[in-house]
Amino acid sequence: MVIRMHHTGEMDVRACYTAISVASLLNILDFEIAKGVGDYILRCQTYEGGIAGEPGSEAHGGYTFCGLATMILINEVDRLDLTSLIDWVAFRQGLECGFQGRTNKLVDGCYSFWQGGSLFLIQRLFSIAENQIKSSPLSIEKLSMEGNVDSAAFTVPKPDGSQGQIHYFENKDAGKGSATGLDFIRTRNGGPLFHSIALQQYILLCSQVLEGGFKDKPGKARDHYHSCYCLSGLSVSQYSFSKSADSPPPPNAVLGPYSNMLEPVHPLYNLVLDKYYKAHEFFSV
Repeated sequence: MVIRMHHTGEMDVRACYTAISVASLLNILDFEIAKGVGDYILRCQTYEGGIAGEPGSEAHGGYTFCGLATMILINEVDRLDLTSLIDWVAFRQGLECGFQGRTNKLVDGCYSFWQGGSLFLIQRLFSIAENQIKSSPLSIEKLSMEGNVDSAAFTVPKPDGSQGQIHYFENKDAGKGSATGLDFIRTRNGGPLFHSIALQQYILLCSQVLEGGFKDKPGKARDHYHSCYCLSGLSVSQYSFSKSADSPPPPNAVLGPYSNMLEPVHPLYNLVLDKYYKAHEFFSV
């Protein structure tokens, strides 16, 4: 099933994420709502590894985040080729230290979240050291699934040559989307898959407007859209070394004085974490 943005509107990965994330927060996500969504997103993953808005289009940072987050929420992320997805997103961080949205494009402040957030999501799928991730190729193990999804895992080579599994969530009541969101932020966090300090430097020095707000890049005007996603990307960067979603980052993970630290956001919904907890509690009753 493909979801429309509105009546007679366009159908794309963005619409799928909008519907699935809202259903998850409202605790009404079930298999009927999610039926066919994973198949569609899988068709949108391109040869580069990123995810396009629709099948046959170019991989794009915003759609990659939306597709990846949706697949996590519906418990089908193991179907994606995460190895190539990691490669594509990681190589979007340019010499300027910011992220570009597509291959061979200029960097843009808003992709601090769309691309940085995708890598932040992926690093929460790991429970081994970052250097092992970089030195060993990943293979995705798709578990046999009958009925509700109990768990999914990656198989990674261990230093001794044996194979080890990394479980990224345990959701025995798979119809409860809000449970997936809660389990996801409780998983152990690995090291960042991008240069988080360099990204903070781009956001603060190149995107920030001293009079207030953030912009795409030097020479552009500030606006609310880029202010939102630059701040979200800055939060993701600062908490990329944290051991859990709500634990404070170490001082050396924050560029500049520790007073620069922002509140943490939920990596799946881009909501300030305490607001997510309140919503989860309210809609779980």
